[in-house]
Amino acid sequence: MHVIVATDGSRQSLAAAKHLKSFADPTKVTEISVIAVIRPLASVAFADDTSEGKAKWPDGSFRDAAQSAVDTIAAVFDGWGPKVNKRIRSGSAANEIIKAAKQYDAGLVVVAAGGRGLSDSVLVGSTAQRVQHYAPCPVLVVRPAPKPRKPRS
Repeated sequence: MHVIVATDGSRQSLAAAKHLKSFADPTKVTEISVIAVIRPLASVAFADDTSEGKAKWPDGSFRDAAQSAVDTIAAVFDGWGPKVNKRIRSGSAANEIIKAAKQYDAGLVVVAAGGRGLSDSVLVGSTAQRVQHYAPCPVLVVRPAPKPRKPRS
């Protein structure tokens, strides 16, 4: 089975990749494509929050930041078994993830929910939600872990 793991450069997308690895059987996963999507006319850069110790925007390039995020997510699967492809696409994130799932005949798409914050989802809609509705295969949406509540006195 080919698995698409999408990253938006958020820590939540790194958590989603680790979550997949925690329960998936590497003998059943034949290939993993880690995909980042750059929005060509975006007013906000592709920020890489996943790479420890690296600049968020290497050399000021969206593509470099996306490549750094893809490299970090792909490293999660080093030595795990399946072949790992690193891909950067350009366009609408949800549309490109869905196209990739069709193009690579994916058996699963893994996306993070809430990666870039509330304003992004309100203004442009939730990428995870759109992928869930239109992907040609099952979609694993990994939500952020709930924050522990402080006990009341």
